[in-house]
Amino acid sequence: MKKTPTHPAPQEQRVGTKEIREAAAILAAYQQGKAHLEQRIVNDELWYKLRHWDVIRQTERGRRAGDAPEPTSAWLFNAILNKHADAMDNYPEAVVLPRERSDAPSAKTLSAVLPVVMEANGFEETYAAAWWKKLKHGTAVYGVFWDPAKENGLGDITIQEVDLLRVFWEPGITDIQRSRNLFIVDLADADILEKQYPQFRAERGGNVIDVTQYVYDDSVDTSGKALVVDWYYKRRTPGGRTVLHYVKFVGETLLYASENDPAYAERGFYDHGLYPLHFDVLFPEEGTPVGFGYVSICKNPQLYIDRLYGNILDYALKATHPRHFIAASTGVNEREYADWSQPLVHVEGTLDDTRIRQISLDPMSGIYTNILQMKIEEMKDTAANRDVNSGGVSGGVTAASAIAALQEAGNKASRDMIGASYRCYVRLCRMCIELMRQFYSEARSFRVTGPGGAFDFVDFDNALLAERPAGFGASGTELYRKPVFDLKINAQRRNPFSRMEQNERAKELYSMGFFRPDRAQEALGALEMMDFEGIDGVREQARQGRTLLDICEKLSRQLELLTSASASEGAGMEHAAASGGRSAAAERLRASTPEASYAQRLAARGLG
Repeated sequence: MKKTPTHPAPQEQRVGTKEIREAAAILAAYQQGKAHLEQRIVNDELWYKLRHWDVIRQTERGRRAGDAPEPTSAWLFNAILNKHADAMDNYPEAVVLPRERSDAPSAKTLSAVLPVVMEANGFEETYAAAWWKKLKHGTAVYGVFWDPAKENGLGDITIQEVDLLRVFWEPGITDIQRSRNLFIVDLADADILEKQYPQFRAERGGNVIDVTQYVYDDSVDTSGKALVVDWYYKRRTPGGRTVLHYVKFVGETLLYASENDPAYAERGFYDHGLYPLHFDVLFPEEGTPVGFGYVSICKNPQLYIDRLYGNILDYALKATHPRHFIAASTGVNEREYADWSQPLVHVEGTLDDTRIRQISLDPMSGIYTNILQMKIEEMKDTAANRDVNSGGVSGGVTAASAIAALQEAGNKASRDMIGASYRCYVRLCRMCIELMRQFYSEARSFRVTGPGGAFDFVDFDNALLAERPAGFGASGTELYRKPVFDLKINAQRRNPFSRMEQNERAKELYSMGFFRPDRAQEALGALEMMDFEGIDGVREQARQGRTLLDICEKLSRQLELLTSASASEGAGMEHAAASGGRSAAAERLRASTPEASYAQRLAARGLG
């Protein structure tokens, strides 16, 4: 639960019981608008946990026989698992770029500070949890808040993964920022709230809504909990600026309202004026800011895979459990006949095939197993989770580089989904920068990682992000500009096949002479037509090799000139050098080019 700032008592109560009742009515209407979505999310979670037969029995109203096999193959789970692994193999890392030359120092510092803020929030774990939600339900929700209680009261940024069942917005909008109101509800311990907010102890309101819950395996007791509502809404000021305000309440009890707080009444709770939530959508839908996930598109193939597999198992179980026709006058002791532990079975009279005969089932046709395999292949195609994505190949492909190339070619769908998450990550980082601009009024120290893994410490505050004078306007008023930055997202490749591919590429470039100084021009021309991770470093090494070769060639020419001049001087030159004087050749050497002056002076000292 997000903590609220503590400020002096407000002077004006703009938000009271009336406004809370109106907000509760809006929240109830918003909940009705997403009732279908909530039910789908709960069912998707059951499919993900391989408990989809619970959902099937509810929809079929008990039409299946009680003893019918209900296999739960994990093809859908495997598809989600592989996509999640692809996402974590390409964990994002932001590089801040300046838009103007004067912002370059600030951008460089932000590039070092942002990863530290993300690490302090445990963003990798948050990113992993959000990707599970994105793949299962189609939408991951990130919350970027300012927590004034962090860092022993200094305050800092908090990044959380928010459950979609706890978020409510205006029905019919496609951009969450266009919703007139945004609600985030959560359960909190009532006794803790009473200690933190004295007004809550005086009158404990009931729950505004009943929040949809997942089907838990454990018993979850919420008797000692209170439903806390975080209400965000936007207001337009008389000057035309849109500001964001924030209210926290329980029932009809107001806990905090930014409009009642003198520090935020006019400027808004967050200076950026945006809702602090960001939606990362997998497969978008029209008319809603959320989407649908792999469960929605793969549960039908998964259903028929399990149905066919269950029927095949049922047939196999019946075929391997022998039954017999027995005539009424056979005289066979049925109890002894059915008991396989009895070595003897008593019979009256004679036995033949007309009195007792085994019930035989016709062998199942192979077409049914072929249909099952076709549904499995359909599942793989639908989920873009072919065997090559998991490292399985056919056709005699055994080379590691070839397997890696096939995997990269087969990961188009994964790259597209990861690209959407990168765009959401850009929005997260921009909001983090805006929170730094607003709240980092005091300098704080960050440990940053430099080249080669070495670390250093930098002090950072919002002075580097504050508005700066930008000259004067036509009317003579002084103009100010706010530093604005662009963000480039790099993938922290963790796939061993990707590292292997990079190592093979490095050895290939070395064997082709890309790092030889005398072939630098050819290497640079070839690199201009290539694109791979780390290509900028290879280009820089090629340029440095070419520069070093040019210097060596100039030095060599100067030494040749020196040797020729010294030979033409003859004995006079030798005498002048021996007596400590300087010859004309030495004077010419002194006036030569600056690049070779040091080497020439060394050679001049060795003439004697």
